[in-house]
Amino acid sequence: MSNIDLIVEERASEVGNFLVGRLLPFRQKRAVGPFVFIDHMGPMSFSEKENMDVGPHPHIGLCTLTYLFEGSIHHKDSLGSDVEIIPGAVNLMVAGKGVVHSERTPERLRNVAKVVHGFQIWIALPVEEEQRQPSFHHIEASDIPQWEEGNLSIRLIAGNLFGHQSPVPVFSPLYFIELTASEDSIVNIGEHLFGESALYVLEGEVMIEGSHFGGKQLLITKNAELCSFTMKKDSVVCIFGGTPLTEEHFIHWNFVSSDKGLIDKAREDWRAQRFDSIVGETDFVPLPDFKF
Repeated sequence: MSNIDLIVEERASEVGNFLVGRLLPFRQKRAVGPFVFIDHMGPMSFSEKENMDVGPHPHIGLCTLTYLFEGSIHHKDSLGSDVEIIPGAVNLMVAGKGVVHSERTPERLRNVAKVVHGFQIWIALPVEEEQRQPSFHHIEASDIPQWEEGNLSIRLIAGNLFGHQSPVPVFSPLYFIELTASEDSIVNIGEHLFGESALYVLEGEVMIEGSHFGGKQLLITKNAELCSFTMKKDSVVCIFGGTPLTEEHFIHWNFVSSDKGLIDKAREDWRAQRFDSIVGETDFVPLPDFKF
């Protein structure tokens, strides 16, 4: 019997002024562990006249995680953070009770051709952490654990796995790993995984129980502990997972919470511009006109 519970095809979705490939949420699967939103950005090419500009917008009740393979994004937020993220590094913003941020092409790249490629991820916070004070964490690429096992190169982007601990803060048991195969490789890591698990084929091809899967597919397992597959040479796979949160979480626009009342309040606060502002930013993303 196959261990694949669901195959999710990447779907185009508009974010700011560019398109991304949306993986989660999906009609049949709203979350994998505490991961409630996964966008695959690009690879997307911009001309010297085009730039990424996602203006100030709010979040509550979640952590945003940005991880790039190529390109650069300038992050600013209402906490005073002003950071450029580059490939291999991690930006983690803990929204908690409320934060505002913007994401733009850095000034130094605004008049040249460029490419952006990476993940933007939302991780829901457990109930006891939803109203915590917001914070921002930038972890350099050199501080992310990376090691070799046979023909595999492994990066532990977030979580605690294989006896390694990522410095990226987390608030519930989870993992986010990147695997790169230098040769055809059998990967049998189920004994290390837990909770729910999803495998994304970023590059190349994997084989599972006689079936072949290529890029832009998210494979959700029935049982993370049975996770076993074959990676073809030069393939890259990302695995997301962890223990599901015990309470149902609701998503409306950029807000995540187990309490619909907190989402309603955030909507009204953003409409009335009661969130803290970002120094140097004058525009903002208006509240969408759809009901919760």
